[in-house]
Amino acid sequence: MPMMRERIPPGIHLIRSLRGKEWSLTTYRYVVLLLTFIAYACYHASRKPTSIVKSILDPEPVHRGLTHPWPVGEVFIKETVMVSNLTASPGKGWVPFNGKDGTAKLGEIDVAFLAFYSAGMYVAGHLGDTLDLRLFLTTGMIGSGIFVGLFGMGYFWNIHVFWFYLVMQMIAGLFQATGWPSVVAVIGNWFGKRKRGLIMGVWNAHTSVGNITGSLLAASVLQHGWGWSFILPGACIFLGGIMVYLFLAAYPEDVGFACTNGMVSSEAEVLPKDVQAQISKGNDVEAERKPDHVSRERGAAVGILEAFRIPGVIPFALCLFFAKLVAYTFLYWLPFYLSQTEIGGEYVSVKSAGNLSTLFDVGGIVGGILAGYISDKLNARAITAASFMYAAIPVLVLYRIYGGISKTWNIMLMMLAGLFVNGPYALITTAVSADLGTHKSLKGNSRALATVTAIIDGTGSVGAALGPLLTGFISTKGWDEVFFMLCVGALIAGLLLSRLVFDEFCERKSERKSKQNVPTDVSGVTQPLLVDQSS
Repeated sequence: MPMMRERIPPGIHLIRSLRGKEWSLTTYRYVVLLLTFIAYACYHASRKPTSIVKSILDPEPVHRGLTHPWPVGEVFIKETVMVSNLTASPGKGWVPFNGKDGTAKLGEIDVAFLAFYSAGMYVAGHLGDTLDLRLFLTTGMIGSGIFVGLFGMGYFWNIHVFWFYLVMQMIAGLFQATGWPSVVAVIGNWFGKRKRGLIMGVWNAHTSVGNITGSLLAASVLQHGWGWSFILPGACIFLGGIMVYLFLAAYPEDVGFACTNGMVSSEAEVLPKDVQAQISKGNDVEAERKPDHVSRERGAAVGILEAFRIPGVIPFALCLFFAKLVAYTFLYWLPFYLSQTEIGGEYVSVKSAGNLSTLFDVGGIVGGILAGYISDKLNARAITAASFMYAAIPVLVLYRIYGGISKTWNIMLMMLAGLFVNGPYALITTAVSADLGTHKSLKGNSRALATVTAIIDGTGSVGAALGPLLTGFISTKGWDEVFFMLCVGALIAGLLLSRLVFDEFCERKSERKSKQNVPTDVSGVTQPLLVDQSS
């Protein structure tokens, strides 16, 4: 089986040789979950430095405090002085971001990244269904690491030209577009629909873990120069790409598992080479492991227009547009907001604002898991996503009004906002995308996962680009206007799912009715239930 051997990741091939035996299906699934979790956590960690250094690049207005740290040592400390020796002009920001239009320029580099990220997503999704996912993901991670690091090198090279930072963000955005379609497609290849919402809800914690890790890494090296805040996360995703190349089995067939309709069977077994020929009653399984059959099983990659026609893709994609607008505004602007807003009568330092902002993502982890669990329990993805978006509106209002009372109130409301904002975002980009990528209309073709995921997340990423851009301009007028924009975005996101919510309610009602009214004959055999179509 030379063709299959070529597809085996070199790290797994080495482990096989050393152990002398194969891993079980369960072990492979755990390894795939762990590797894709780490991979996308690295992607998100490499996106956080921009939000952390915003207040260093554009420090106005500067606030000073003189009281003791709160609440645990120097984790959340009040600002006593602007961090020195971080820029060419200590305490005055970094040209070209420290002028009157500095906030707008920071918004522009955010939108440059996200615009190229969202545009690249559509292409990346189709390529992910056409090329080898392991190599494609590896290329994206290594490329991302290089250009994130180059952005930080602008500090050491003393570059003050705006276009340099703009171009670095654009190219980084293109490489980052490879990540999400690839990891969701890999997970979709290895896991069926049963409990997919809960599994992916837990797995999707990588987004928040990446945000938290990126924030802490970027903040931890600020005193050595803001350039290190980019180089360190860039190095992490570069090394993560090498790990993916060595150990990620993107397709079950690559390591010898049988697949049915493009999905690995829960009862599949890997057959060692020395016993394959001895199995006479396993002809069906043996046939499924042949490389020629594997290529046919995956099918041809689905076109973008064909993927758009899958029922539910467009509503969920449009919903994610507004859901990510809200989520990414927090991702890119929350540390800046915290450093410029009075909390409990005082202002926190730039480093403390970065640390404090991670609690929004802690709430997001809980939200993603909770949304996945509820959607599995109710078998209602749209109802769950819409309910979370509607609930986010009053929470955002409360956070803006009462978040400044004290740090305790700020933390509680921030985590609650993270729960309701990130819950539907996580659900749509994971379980919903995987469900639609294996929709029954595709007739078992598994080569649509990355394309469908890219369409949904790519459309959402347009909103992710628009939110931070608008915030850069609107925040100059006041943060009340920014929060009004976020509430409107959450409302529209929920309304866009109204038709799907109605359909799910009708489906649930029909299922309950059919269970109560299924007739049986005298032998106890269930008879078909005739439905009056005129109603």
